[in-house]
Amino acid sequence: MLTEEQILKASEDDYMNGEQLAFFKQRLLDMRQSLVTAGESEQIGDLETERSADESDRATQEEQYWIQVHMKERETSLIRDIDKAIHRIRTGDYGFCDDTGEEIGIKRLLIRPTSKYTAEAQARRELQTRQYASA
Repeated sequence: MLTEEQILKASEDDYMNGEQLAFFKQRLLDMRQSLVTAGESEQIGDLETERSADESDRATQEEQYWIQVHMKERETSLIRDIDKAIHRIRTGDYGFCDDTGEEIGIKRLLIRPTSKYTAEAQARRELQTRQYASA
């Protein structure tokens, strides 16, 4: 199995060859397992049974509850993204931008293995989202 250092030193001609795909698949599987394991150990408390008589304590408990819910939603979303990236590995689309078809790049994939877009395409999408949201 390749290391990050080896993958960064690889020739551009080797982009998304079998060894690189195996590297990223293992990285994605490890990320997924880590999230699943962490999710199993972290249970969201029941807001109703944990109510305190003190109003400030109740507010703190409620805030902590909603933070836990939000974190669980983010974990679930990331697991879905990981599963989609693994599917892209199987179909041969991994490492290439969904918008442009260009190479996403090893450095970007090492930072965010679930990336579906080049940095430029992602920036354009975010700009469009902000523009539509403010309109």
